[in-house]
Amino acid sequence: MKYLGIDYGERNVGIAVSDEDGLLAFPKIVLDNDKNLFEKIKEIIKEEKIESVVVGESVNFSGEPNLIMKRIVPFREKLEKELRMKIHWQKELFTSAEADQIQGSPLRNVRKGERKEKSVNLKKNDASAAALILRSYLDKIKN
Repeated sequence: MKYLGIDYGERNVGIAVSDEDGLLAFPKIVLDNDKNLFEKIKEIIKEEKIESVVVGESVNFSGEPNLIMKRIVPFREKLEKELRMKIHWQKELFTSAEADQIQGSPLRNVRKGERKEKSVNLKKNDASAAALILRSYLDKIKN
């Protein structure tokens, strides 16, 4: 079974896909969070022959929903309705920070002239964060 992982953000939405056996997760793309988001996700699902979708559930240290969850919940509900498939939750904590560590250092240590190039790299981290979410889910269902 092939899976799609989603790291939802206000500006960008990271997308990851699994291998055919649902064992490994790979960053795929970062989509703009705009009016075309759902159509782009549907295209990826069709192109990749996705059978199941996992969305990151953003929580704090106590396991309580973060502020972004007010946007993620309606996104997930709309996605579930449009795709006509169950969308699974996977708790996420620091996946973006972990992706930053994997990809390289964050913007705060970068000179002004280099910020544009670094911000493009950080945008790629959203897809890596989606892969971390998806990997966590795949590990959970294997056990």
